[in-house]
Amino acid sequence: MSEESFSARAPDEEHPDALPEYAERVLDVAERIPPGRVMTYGDVAEWLEEGGPRQVGRVMALYGGAVPWWRVVRADGALLAGHELRALGHYRAESTPLKEASRAAQGHLPRLDMRRARWDGGESAQGHT
Repeated sequence: MSEESFSARAPDEEHPDALPEYAERVLDVAERIPPGRVMTYGDVAEWLEEGGPRQVGRVMALYGGAVPWWRVVRADGALLAGHELRALGHYRAESTPLKEASRAAQGHLPRLDMRRARWDGGESAQGHT
């Protein structure tokens, strides 16, 4: 391959396994969230000053398996559909504040206590990008 054709290639062609820059930033925030704390999809977007909850959710759906995905959550505190029991195991292991479900709640699954569990990115957030 000539040097000219190599330099004309798009970055994704050169490094097909490379994450988009925005995805790397989202995953970096997810890794910074301390055990027992959570941030909403919107909180992460606000922290990055880019994108919105849907963009963060898309990144987490595509690439979040390599980071503590259970710490990036819906604003209403509902557990991630399809992953409730795995997430609940992590929350209990990390002592994440939960609100026990009422008997009327579907599946009797607890929700996150967002008032107590939500992390604002304050303590131990050095290197904020």
